[in-house]
Amino acid sequence: MTHILVTNDDGVFAPSLLVLARELESIGRVTILAPDRNWSSSGHVKTLNRPLRVKQVRLEDGGDAFACDGAPSDCVALALLGYLKDKVDLVVSGINPVANLGSDLTYSGTVSAAMEAVIFGVPGIAFSFDSLNGPRDYQLDGAGKVCGRVVSKVLNNGLPEGVLLNVNIPNLAENEIKGYQITRQGKRVYRDLLDSRVDPMGRPYYWIGGDVPTGVPDTGTDIGALSQGYVSITPVHLDFTAHQWEDEMRSWIWA
Repeated sequence: MTHILVTNDDGVFAPSLLVLARELESIGRVTILAPDRNWSSSGHVKTLNRPLRVKQVRLEDGGDAFACDGAPSDCVALALLGYLKDKVDLVVSGINPVANLGSDLTYSGTVSAAMEAVIFGVPGIAFSFDSLNGPRDYQLDGAGKVCGRVVSKVLNNGLPEGVLLNVNIPNLAENEIKGYQITRQGKRVYRDLLDSRVDPMGRPYYWIGGDVPTGVPDTGTDIGALSQGYVSITPVHLDFTAHQWEDEMRSWIWA
């Protein structure tokens, strides 16, 4: 039976993690190993300067899981390096309650867990849903069904070496989702601001804040698909090389 590792960056007790894990139990054997707290926007972390600790916990529905005091990528590394004795066939991360689009991938703890899997030669999928679409409640059940469909397709067809999937789901009921689109990364627009303050001891400190990021909804992009009510599936390669610029840069005079 296929062995699926489920993790996230919102913490082992996040309701969306439980929805994802229970949906995937109809597809394979699921083991949950996730952070013991929120690691949102943590990026791709490898903890080397302190020991990592794991404990078994009981989830809201009575099921068992493992909680680690490291980052999402640490959780995956631990599992694949031998903490889990049985071979892992697929790593699934999510469901993140905020979309991960465009350049968000460089920040996302959700996506970094799937990246860590691919580094170890195991297929990885990151799932997020767009809870900032509007005032409606999270449509977690519909999101769970989407995850199950995508995972089944990956297990049936496989993924190329070095490729993960970044999947973003509209915050819609299952019957309102228009379909699935294969997309490229779009242009994310950030409106970050630096808030400078002084503490009671007279020492300065800083918050990085600002408005919620937006994006350019170009056709064929993750941002465009999501804005139109489609599930966006973006194949992401870990080779960041800008190959189209290699020949141009070789023509420069370097000596």
